[in-house]
Amino acid sequence: MAQRFDASRWTLSGEAMPVAEQVAVNVALASGGAVSISQTSALVYQTAATGLFHLVWFNREGKQMDLSVDRADYGDLQMSPDGAYAATSVPQNPGATRDIAILDLARVIRTRFTFDAADEFASTWSPDGKRLVFNSRRNGHLDLFQKALTSAGTEEVLFADGLDKSPLSWSRDGRFILYTAVGATTGSDLYVLPLSGDRKPITFVQTPFNEPFGQFSPDGKWIAYQSNEGGRGSEVYVAPFPGPGGKVQVSTMGGSFPRWRRDGKEIFYLSNNQLMAASVEASADRFDIGAARPLFDVRNVAVGRRVPYDVAPDGARFLFNLRTEEAASEPFQLVVNWPATLKN
Repeated sequence: MAQRFDASRWTLSGEAMPVAEQVAVNVALASGGAVSISQTSALVYQTAATGLFHLVWFNREGKQMDLSVDRADYGDLQMSPDGAYAATSVPQNPGATRDIAILDLARVIRTRFTFDAADEFASTWSPDGKRLVFNSRRNGHLDLFQKALTSAGTEEVLFADGLDKSPLSWSRDGRFILYTAVGATTGSDLYVLPLSGDRKPITFVQTPFNEPFGQFSPDGKWIAYQSNEGGRGSEVYVAPFPGPGGKVQVSTMGGSFPRWRRDGKEIFYLSNNQLMAASVEASADRFDIGAARPLFDVRNVAVGRRVPYDVAPDGARFLFNLRTEEAASEPFQLVVNWPATLKN
């Protein structure tokens, strides 16, 4: 959308008018549009691919097998603790709001989990695999809700404030939820929500940079997360929880979406379309990380759909959300002299 603006008076005039439609965006935050505007009244954007994503298993050698579930606009993959199910967000129809769905990975069946008219994007599993915490925009911004898998009952508000929030990880002892929230001046920051007492959030990482994703270690003593604090794109770090202590840098040539192996002996992350693995030796007060090595290349990773992969409990298989070849080749559109469409 665009609307005329008087920079000397700081006032808008006329009506807001559509300039481009079906623009590709980050579905989890409805931001990060694939669009750029020049100073010479030219605009270029990429159209959004709808229903052109598929879920694929990879082994550690990079051999892949399609999950054979329907192609759809999947986002935010989160595998259950036992590896039998995966939660994902998906619209029921093209252009509709998103809901959380549960995938039975053995029978390859998709079941709708949330039914509210508002968007639900991200989710995380309880340690016993019986509940999900997810975010929903039903109150105007993304708050945290929880619901049992086996119950047809209500969805409870877990935590609400004025920020958009996305749940990331549930500590294995069941005591804490790690989530990211988008602040007005500090971008995406990491917080920990205690599930007992007054449930007052604990700030874990809050900087002028973005920390959009993180995960508790299996023993709950460390958090792996990504940050662009280095100024050259995102890298992966590990810091003790609840602290104190300094962070350890895991990646060196770019890194995002860190995942732990269930026994805590490896950290995986994405770097330049490669899945990387780094060995871990950790104790109560020491964290040693081995040199990261590439496992395999991954083409067409659906990074615009937020969390694009997850790791089976044994670290032997990886479930990826990939763009199909058709989606990866969505064309760019050029609009010239678009200000002429605006009304005074």
